[in-house]
Amino acid sequence: MTQKAVVVAERITKTLGQGAGEVQALRGVSLHIYGGEMTLLMGPSGSGKTTLLSIFGCLLTPTSGQLEVAGHATDDLGPEKLAELRRHHVGFIFQSYNLFPTLTALENTCLALDVRGVPLEESKKRARRALEAVDLTHRSNAYPSEMSGGEQQRVAVARALIGEPSIILADEPTSALDKTRQVRFLDLLFDQVSNAGATLIMVSHDEALAGRFDQVLQLTDIVTHVRQNGKESP
Repeated sequence: MTQKAVVVAERITKTLGQGAGEVQALRGVSLHIYGGEMTLLMGPSGSGKTTLLSIFGCLLTPTSGQLEVAGHATDDLGPEKLAELRRHHVGFIFQSYNLFPTLTALENTCLALDVRGVPLEESKKRARRALEAVDLTHRSNAYPSEMSGGEQQRVAVARALIGEPSIILADEPTSALDKTRQVRFLDLLFDQVSNAGATLIMVSHDEALAGRFDQVLQLTDIVTHVRQNGKESP
């Protein structure tokens, strides 16, 4: 059965700043990303990778163009509807993990369900399962300051996936890792995303990762093109 596109972008542009400080971060990005795909988003510094990821996650809105996320057109959605779409269909893994220092691993993982209004006991039950999936059951009551960077990263994966989102967006999650830990983290991430039946879109500047992904989206300051299975298309 043919997979449906979970992200459809048509001629997306994004202008940041005003007046003399105005910058055109994105210039006419058009692409389709399908369910279950592992996609790597690459490009030089300033090419708009994080801006595009934020648009896919409904954290930013395009200046022009059309966007569909998980089958929902975003053109006419206000902030509340965009937040609702984000809560129900998108999970985020940030470079700095973004864990709350005063919350335990279990409590940090629960947050993705708390914002949906899931009852506390149900949230805890699902959070325990999510932490078990990333081999962190024994660290459920640990605070971020008591965990290693790798453990914090696994909490971030559990939190991103606990709400069963359609799309996982990861912004440079391996940038601070050595090669060994990078491989281990990607193995874990790919395994968890695949088990959840989700779609992964990850930003990185590391060309060495490209071979592990189904497709690579290459951004430059002039054009966006797709390199898939070693071949390029306009």
